[in-house]
Amino acid sequence: MADLFILYCLIISVRMSDISYFTIEGLEKLKAEIHDLKTRGRQDMAKQIAEAREKGDLSENAEYDAAKEAQGLLELRISKLDEMLVNARLIDESSLDVTKVLIFSTVRLKNLVKNSELSYKIVSEKEADISSGRISVESPIGKGLLGKSVGDKVEIKVPAGTMTFEIMEISRL
Repeated sequence: MADLFILYCLIISVRMSDISYFTIEGLEKLKAEIHDLKTRGRQDMAKQIAEAREKGDLSENAEYDAAKEAQGLLELRISKLDEMLVNARLIDESSLDVTKVLIFSTVRLKNLVKNSELSYKIVSEKEADISSGRISVESPIGKGLLGKSVGDKVEIKVPAGTMTFEIMEISRL
């Protein structure tokens, strides 16, 4: 009986670790990608397979084999995204504390070494996009900022060395 309980706890912990937290925009982007892959992606793949099939003997047709392999990878991607959607949780950003840096905080920082200001939104790993100022809560900077307040000075180790920031503002934009 104890073995079954341990197994149950392991299954629950694995399932809980698959949960991903999203903003409304991030969740809509995920849904749009799934829809695109299931419609346009599958249609394009069917065309590629049909074109390759027309080129002759399937047993010696490398183009057909490549198209079938690409179809398998497409279906795997769809499956992973569907699973991510099932485990997605939407966070109500308006209920989060703005006095401390949390996931979905927008943080304005001052780089104390370069004397420059920058702004990041702390998001889940799945929504991170550095080019749009969205960094992962799992990144070194994201981890280093969590729980800090306005006015705090933070030293964060990154691959290029140590960066020193002062937190200028925390908001929910």
